[in-house]
Amino acid sequence: LGSDWHLSPQAYNIHVNGVLHCRVRYSQLLGLHEQLRKEYGANVVPAFPPKKIFTLTPAEVEQRREQLEKYMQAVRQDQTLGGSETFNSFLRKAQQETQQIPTEEVVLEVLLSNGQMVKVTILTSDQTEDVLEAVASKLDLPDDLVGYFSLFLVRETKDGAFSFVRKLQEFELPYVSVTSLHNSEFRIILRKSYWDSSYDDDVMEHRVGLNLLYAQTVSDIEHGWILVNKEQHRQLKSLQEKVSKKEFIRLAQTLKYYGYLKFDPCVTDFPEKGCHVVVSAGNNELNFQVRLPSDQIKEGSFKVTRMRCWRVTSSVPMSNGPSGSSPGKSEVKLELAFEYLMTKDRLQWVTITSPQAIMLSICLQSMVDELMVKKSGGSIRKMFRRRVNGALRRSDSQQAVKSPPLLDSPDASREPMAKLSSKLTSVSLRGISHSSSTNDVGANDFHGNYAFEGIGDEDL
Repeated sequence: LGSDWHLSPQAYNIHVNGVLHCRVRYSQLLGLHEQLRKEYGANVVPAFPPKKIFTLTPAEVEQRREQLEKYMQAVRQDQTLGGSETFNSFLRKAQQETQQIPTEEVVLEVLLSNGQMVKVTILTSDQTEDVLEAVASKLDLPDDLVGYFSLFLVRETKDGAFSFVRKLQEFELPYVSVTSLHNSEFRIILRKSYWDSSYDDDVMEHRVGLNLLYAQTVSDIEHGWILVNKEQHRQLKSLQEKVSKKEFIRLAQTLKYYGYLKFDPCVTDFPEKGCHVVVSAGNNELNFQVRLPSDQIKEGSFKVTRMRCWRVTSSVPMSNGPSGSSPGKSEVKLELAFEYLMTKDRLQWVTITSPQAIMLSICLQSMVDELMVKKSGGSIRKMFRRRVNGALRRSDSQQAVKSPPLLDSPDASREPMAKLSSKLTSVSLRGISHSSSTNDVGANDFHGNYAFEGIGDEDL
């Protein structure tokens, strides 16, 4: 949350994944606060920074920015407030106003895994869930299968593959998110959004579900995400020729990295600083293929049940006027760090430095959510949307099922933390401000892992 006190009244920038999401004024945030108090009661809503009569000094402006940042963090971390329609619609409206996109009917192109394009007519003000519904109805995907799929913001790479930026969230408008990037490489793609391949059975029951799953599996094999040897390749080819889609998927399910999401090559500090790594997420783990300085390739996995907590940190370069590089080009450095139970009594931090750190965090969160739903005997259908009087409502059966927000703050320190409370999501809002400190430290941005288990010796 950055403020620029040369503007009057003060405007605060809220960044998502290093990209400006919206710009809000103190009075708008105060309005949000009053609405939340009215709806949820004063004892639930955190305290709001007080109004001042006189013009604020630069130091007071910075202090207020920090207080507002803490306030927004506290609201987002609260399960009731953070997932509330009031909070999410505030961010959506602010996004639309900031990007100055009027409400009108538009055609949005959504990609499928096989490169096919689905064109849906939506409103610019339609939220993620509305757009997903529109795509599903265009494809004739039945209502009870919509929840098995999600929309992802991706960046097309030179070789025609995709690099995943993030899963589109409930607090954003997909049309605005993709058009405000002013770059045709960014696309929206439809993919399955669950990890456990036993759910494939539900999806394959229906023709359209089967076709979507088949297209995604073929595409993942073609891009080398799923490992296939010569003999398996021959079997897959013959199933493809026979158009035996179910058998094709059944065989693919037995292959290494089936159902994983593969990330772009990046850097990790494990087992030593500066190692190049390819990370894949799936099967309740992060899989590392690490190239050691000796050029040896090592592979290993980190189970989500042994991660005590994780956090995403970002450092936004300060833009103090012309400094050689144009402000549009300033790259945000993102890191995902998780604390891992290496042996029975040794926890160690592992860091991944990648522009996709937020997407990695979303993957971890959704794997944990799915594990918890399974543990409590809930079903994935319950975990997803339920129609209430024709309006979409998230199921309350699992309040924890909420991906971490994508509003991030520079953070230099990574001091060891006590075991986290049940606060699962975190938010910190940050613009590129004129404050002198390059790294504003917010220690509250941990995702505590409620699937972290007391692991017995036999598991280690």
